[in-house]
Amino acid sequence: MWQRVPHLEDCRVTETIAGLYMSPLELLALLSAVALVVARWLPSAARARVAITAVAVLVPSAIALSVAGVRWQMLPVLAGAAVMIPFTLSPLLRRRAGRPARRARWWLALPGSVACLGLTATGPVAAWAFPVPAFPEPSGRFAVGTRVMQWTDPRRPEAFTTDPHDRRTVVIQLWYPAQKSAAGAQRARYLGRTEQEARTVSDALARQVGLPGFLFDGVPRARTHAVFDAPVAGGDERFPVVLFSPGSGGVRTQNTAWAEELASHGYVVVALDHPYDSAAVVLADGRTIRTRTHSTGDRDKDNKLAAGWTAVRAADLRFVLTRLATAAGDGDAGPLTGRLDTGRAAVTGHSMGGAAALQAARRDRRFDAVIDLDGYPHGPTTPSLHQPALALAQATTASTDPHYAPRLTQALERNTATSYRLTVPGAAHLTFMDGPLYLPPVPSITGSLGRTGSPHVVAATTLAFLDTTLRHTPGDLAGTLAAHGRLSVYSPKPGSAGRHETRSGRRGSRPTTAGVPPRPAFPEP
Repeated sequence: MWQRVPHLEDCRVTETIAGLYMSPLELLALLSAVALVVARWLPSAARARVAITAVAVLVPSAIALSVAGVRWQMLPVLAGAAVMIPFTLSPLLRRRAGRPARRARWWLALPGSVACLGLTATGPVAAWAFPVPAFPEPSGRFAVGTRVMQWTDPRRPEAFTTDPHDRRTVVIQLWYPAQKSAAGAQRARYLGRTEQEARTVSDALARQVGLPGFLFDGVPRARTHAVFDAPVAGGDERFPVVLFSPGSGGVRTQNTAWAEELASHGYVVVALDHPYDSAAVVLADGRTIRTRTHSTGDRDKDNKLAAGWTAVRAADLRFVLTRLATAAGDGDAGPLTGRLDTGRAAVTGHSMGGAAALQAARRDRRFDAVIDLDGYPHGPTTPSLHQPALALAQATTASTDPHYAPRLTQALERNTATSYRLTVPGAAHLTFMDGPLYLPPVPSITGSLGRTGSPHVVAATTLAFLDTTLRHTPGDLAGTLAAHGRLSVYSPKPGSAGRHETRSGRRGSRPTTAGVPPRPAFPEP
């Protein structure tokens, strides 16, 4: 099966075999390398034809890859081929020159052939483990546009610097319903506006988890489905707004698959970079601000630090909502001027961003709904929430933080509006972001829902929740959520609040009322 994914350095869209994550050019090089190994063991009549054909295909493929940019996954393939070429061609050349061909005996050649074949096989395995992200095609009726903006809050000093004149600046990226672009329109890069920004952010993310940057060299190559500054969708419809805060050390684009899916269904998703917290934030003037938030290893100290960082993020979210409301009317929203409906707004976040979303909702009633994607609720638990809330979490394990479940339960039970907690079987902490699209599919890291299953679950559940809370679309929200896991519903009661209903819709899901540890989101340390 073929699917279109962004791949090469020259940013052209090429064909890739689903599940293998190799371009046709890389596949030709791989097959040629294998043919060189196999040729040694073919009958003499076929040996020469196979070897010459393999070399004739391999050499131009290798040259083309070097021009486009060789991924590290292809290096063992090319190395194995380079070792085999002289051993395969030498007997043929000697025979052509009229000299007797000399071939090593089979018991001497076999170890070398096996070694070269093993080296060549490393390439597709590595490409499978660390692919170029292939973003799911958005399922809504709208195409998707995107835009990056930078705003400074003149009333708020920057908490992470000592300069008294430094004011808090945030970078935001919007994904919005757009008109369909021409077939050849350039798609937005995944991690940045430019190749340099994408590589800067990718390297910073790798450093966050202590891995060499080259392992993720496919990530900055990726193209999404959105088009920068595309014309907004026709008509005069005003679109609800969904603000998003990434995990600690995360970046504004870490949930792009989710953002594009929501935008295709008529929402404007606004994701924030939090300077000095996000792994790397490239400002409009070219400066790069790197993270200064690091844990100490002392639980009490780290809880206090996390509460402070969460408060800064919550203030960022509230500031952005205010600026969006102003920009929607004064022309500062670009193609979205007059099309943003900030009167219908939700606040969301992953990991620490989820905690920030809860805090922002507590302090600001302009938010009509709140979504916490596997986030430990740092910071104060008062005042109570007054908005419908959805919390998505992974299943309880032996390493679950015992403090998580009581804190989350307390927040949801005290809510004066209905709250939902969905425990997704097979999920891991990184299931709720783009990680499954480009990280090794190890269940303890990305969950067991698969590269496409993970974004589908997150999008389907949050979209149903937003349709109900922001658009008041009729339907069985609890039933839709329960189809994806273990659902607990907390409904307000006169004078108190408590659990109203517990439902499980997925076979194999186990009832649980516990949560997950506050493990950091990729790429948190």
